[in-house]
Amino acid sequence: MQPFELPDFYVPYPARLNPHLQRARAHSTAWAREMGMLDDARDPGTPDIWDEAALDAMDYALLCAYTHPDCDGAELDLVTDWYVWVFYFDDHFLEVFKKPQDQAGARAHLDRLPAFMSLDPPEPENAVERGLIDLWARTVPARSAAWRCRFAESTGALLRESLWELSNISAGRVPNPVEYVQMRRKVGGAPWSADLVEHAAGVEVPARVVGTRPLRVLKDAFADGVHLRNDIFSYQRETEREGEINNCVLVVEHFLGVGAQQAADTVNDLLTSRLRQFENTALTELPPLYEEHALTPAERAAVTAYAKGLQDWQSGGHEWHLRSSRYMNEKSRGTSASRVPALLKSVRLSRPHVPFQKVGPTPLPEFDLPYEARVNPHRERARENVLAWCAAMGMFGPLPRHPAPLWTAEKLAGFDFAVCAASLAPDSPPESLDLATQWLAWGTFGDDYFPAVFNRDRDLAGAKRFRARIPGFMPLDCGPTPVPENPFETGLADLWHRTASPMSRTGRCEFRDAVDDMVESWLWELHNHVQSRIPDPVDYIEMRRRTFGSELTMALSRIGHSREIPAEVFATRTLQELEASAMDCACLLNDVFSYQKEIEYEGELNNGVLAVQHFLDCGRDRAVPIVSDLISSRRRQFEQLAAELPALAADLGLDDAARTALDAYVTELRDWMAGILKWHHETTRYNERTPTPPLGGSAFCLFETTIG
Repeated sequence: MQPFELPDFYVPYPARLNPHLQRARAHSTAWAREMGMLDDARDPGTPDIWDEAALDAMDYALLCAYTHPDCDGAELDLVTDWYVWVFYFDDHFLEVFKKPQDQAGARAHLDRLPAFMSLDPPEPENAVERGLIDLWARTVPARSAAWRCRFAESTGALLRESLWELSNISAGRVPNPVEYVQMRRKVGGAPWSADLVEHAAGVEVPARVVGTRPLRVLKDAFADGVHLRNDIFSYQRETEREGEINNCVLVVEHFLGVGAQQAADTVNDLLTSRLRQFENTALTELPPLYEEHALTPAERAAVTAYAKGLQDWQSGGHEWHLRSSRYMNEKSRGTSASRVPALLKSVRLSRPHVPFQKVGPTPLPEFDLPYEARVNPHRERARENVLAWCAAMGMFGPLPRHPAPLWTAEKLAGFDFAVCAASLAPDSPPESLDLATQWLAWGTFGDDYFPAVFNRDRDLAGAKRFRARIPGFMPLDCGPTPVPENPFETGLADLWHRTASPMSRTGRCEFRDAVDDMVESWLWELHNHVQSRIPDPVDYIEMRRRTFGSELTMALSRIGHSREIPAEVFATRTLQELEASAMDCACLLNDVFSYQKEIEYEGELNNGVLAVQHFLDCGRDRAVPIVSDLISSRRRQFEQLAAELPALAADLGLDDAARTALDAYVTELRDWMAGILKWHHETTRYNERTPTPPLGGSAFCLFETTIG
């Protein structure tokens, strides 16, 4: 029996079938046999994985014919071979390493594979390596160096991060929802599929826009759609036959404490939300991107063809899941008429939000942040100096486009950023604590000033000009800056020179990018207001790290430890997830404290509690405990990752100085979380008040480390 009824899937576009399907079927079977993937040709010692009948039933040629309906026969053969290879890799890894839980063997197997993404590879030892050699040689010669790098990175990620899945299975650990979505992108392979879409369509996304938010979101939303759909269809096979833990339906069951049917429906709602995010990004963010980056007509056509290819993949992938023997699909509703309920249901995710609703004080949960906040002894000095600094920067006077003062000395004293800074950096000397406190004041002033002017007027053009000026106040040579137009620019020029002067040029580049990314993220918040759109929950979590200033925080701390900790350490999954877990704890904590201020008095749309309410169609009193549970799960993940650091240090051969610095970095992150909680309990920023014109409510949180 099926563990649940398949939900109504949001599939707004009809799938089309490539006319070269039969050719690809014949070719892929012959190719799989030639590579040694079938039982009658497998390498000695390899367990039974596939025979020809099993390969025919799974029908990867049908998958590729549906997902790439417009490419020619030779290209369809190549793409199909890639998918045969990646599914064989997955099943081979399951039989050889996952089931016996052989982590050492898995690591050795995975460590060898990057060498085969080369035109001069070593001698292969198994079908996975043999197939990768063949495919790489047939794929990359016609592509640019930039595309090759991206494709190699995507391929490496889906191979390398299989260890994360194996580690969860060995520990019996079901991941939390945020962790799962982020890691599934890497191990699930959909970003790799997105790169192949470019190849199949005969286009390349221009390198100068690959890293922009619209292209990043298109790829991520596409990947999430592919993976969430697959998790629903594969749930029965993975949980009943394979002992799999890494499935989003199971993750939601575990996190929300619900049955399989409700969990599957919730995952399907998230799938719908991610596809709507894809559509929104394509329609509202790509056209401005074309103009801002002055893309040529050919480049615009290439990006549009890429987006269309991703759209074709979603529809085609759904049709294949309805037909492949690999998945639970006996009771599927696959007709065009069955799409209507899902289309109607998707409207709920787009319904407008009525701002300034009365919500009353928010009952605060017991936050699971069991870290003791320490207090810097120089707090009183920092408290006095930040008042004088803000006055000198002009933050208490009339402002451009906002004649009434936004802040007063009394209001700033109540905000008491020195409480926050003194716990975020309890061991800093007095000058560093002053600097940290003033960074906090500057970021929060900007977070208030930006919406007070640009959200109020829905002025996207003015907001983009505001953001475009920001890099000018952070010269890499610490030289002259433009004449400031507002206290935000005045403060940035002052803080930049005092902070960046001791840094290396590399450190300055990283820090400037982080500041610029934070200010750019405020445009995303404004974009949601222009559309009266509550953000998709995944997009919200990922953008919130920037709007809150926490990614800037991490950049500054990394720079402070750059002399002791090699850059490769910060590039590992362990460190990246460690930082993201801490960021999410702080961001979501702020959303709970600021809920009434933002929803009732400011008409805010960008709040984590509101995002959960909107997505789950529930009230505040249901949403707040869910957010609190997510904070707890991310905090537990933080500690689980911190426990992995000694093994990571050993694997990377870190010396004693690097290991000591790494321990200090983790301690700073704990201080950061503890300090933010302490400040939220003591500041007056979130006290009940009378309604005011819309202002930003998010606290900007930065901790200071020794730099230079």
